[in-house]
Amino acid sequence: MLSRIRTPKEQWDFIIIGGGATGIGIAIDAVTRGYRTLLLEQSDFGKATSSRSTKLIHGGVRYLQQGNLPLVYEALKERKLLLENAPHLVHTIAFAVPGYDWWESPYYGTGLKLYDLMAGQTKTARSKWISGKELADLIPTIEKEGLKGGVLYYDGQFDDSRLIINMVQTASDYGATLINYMSVKALLKNRSNTLCGVLAHDEETAEQYELYSKAVINATGIFSDLIRRMDHKGAPQTISPSQGIHIVLDKSFLPGKAALLIPNTDDKRMIFAIPWKEHTLIGTTDTPIEEISLEPKPRTEEIDFLLEHISRYLKKKPKVKDILSVFAGIRPLIGSIDKASTARVSRDYKIDISESLLISVAGGKWTTYRKMAEETLERAIAALGLKHLKSVSRNLHIHGYSTKASLYGTLKDYGSDALLLENLIKENAELSKPIYQSSEILKGEVVWAVRNEMARKVEDFISRRRRTLFLDARLSRLMAPEVARIMASELKVNDSWINQQIASFNKLSENYLP
Repeated sequence: MLSRIRTPKEQWDFIIIGGGATGIGIAIDAVTRGYRTLLLEQSDFGKATSSRSTKLIHGGVRYLQQGNLPLVYEALKERKLLLENAPHLVHTIAFAVPGYDWWESPYYGTGLKLYDLMAGQTKTARSKWISGKELADLIPTIEKEGLKGGVLYYDGQFDDSRLIINMVQTASDYGATLINYMSVKALLKNRSNTLCGVLAHDEETAEQYELYSKAVINATGIFSDLIRRMDHKGAPQTISPSQGIHIVLDKSFLPGKAALLIPNTDDKRMIFAIPWKEHTLIGTTDTPIEEISLEPKPRTEEIDFLLEHISRYLKKKPKVKDILSVFAGIRPLIGSIDKASTARVSRDYKIDISESLLISVAGGKWTTYRKMAEETLERAIAALGLKHLKSVSRNLHIHGYSTKASLYGTLKDYGSDALLLENLIKENAELSKPIYQSSEILKGEVVWAVRNEMARKVEDFISRRRRTLFLDARLSRLMAPEVARIMASELKVNDSWINQQIASFNKLSENYLP
């Protein structure tokens, strides 16, 4: 990847800034149309918002409740495509909505029938009313006192970081150049004050590159306004940042296969309790914030909020000491800042083209990344007068596509790559051993991540190539030294790098401990 920007043959068609779901989605859409495509990410792919979701591919029941039917309809169409194009990572999961008052089940059930109708023809099962006994059988730990029944509906679940990596590989498979740890320090303009490229900075070597393109796309999410102000210092603020946190408990709090939707919290939001990777994931909050960062910190009051609300619905009441990990993410919401609440700020996306032809896209949600990418490319092509090439992303299989991924056991998240990973592990018996005694993650996976998934730091592997930091922060700290040792061997770096990486990871992991 680096050799391509060191010896450029000609200008790029598109330079995309930002390696989250939207940016990588745009890279896939652009390169598969036939455009020369370069994507630059200041940190690791999916480091910010895109790795910190509730792990749902969904139409958005809450948006249905708010009356945002166009957003729900579009998201449900995209949900269907993701289930078809990445079946190794995206699957359906049942959600139970409990009813403790006589009116709740009919009320929520009617809304979910509309949800089914909007989804159209799909393999996802339809919603149905269930009795209190049926609901308790599905979720054995639910509070049974006063439980009158509920509604069962189905949505999509996924691993956001693993999908990000497979999307990077998809774009790469078709010829795109994507580089992590490469920040953009300035936008380059020609004599007519039109954008013609970027000044990029390699965060590892401090090398700088002047890179030229026909179009520059700003897909930096929560950092969108920072790039817009590189273009024009007086650019108004468009992002209303909102923080959401999730807590992770062990599986015993939600031992079944069904998830739980709490439809109405004290702040008029919804909370999900979801079985995820043999753990229980609970979220999320919606807290207006002013400062944005790559590593937002969960607030005590947010943790307390989730524990209090989930305790109302579970017989087994979780405490702070039960939390294995807690993580925060920032939503790049479009709209004016409301210090009281961002819960009703639009989850739609916005595409803006400046006078100098900087194309900025922000907002949206994970489920609609492909549609956002397609529309952004259409707008960019028209604005710059580029030759129009048709989008093919709608039915494009994501790298790793496999309908039989479950057969690969603990390697199932790699999809079709699991076979290649198994071959790598067979070359060296040491690679078949677990990184740490209580972990199922193998040493060979670290080697694979460095060689095939652009993992550059210990954090990249433990946080995003595998999800241990998000599942069990204490276990992740125990894994770090061995991960650092293996990575150092692959990257051919010295012991000081190992010590620095372990110290850096331990400091980072403190944010994930309650």
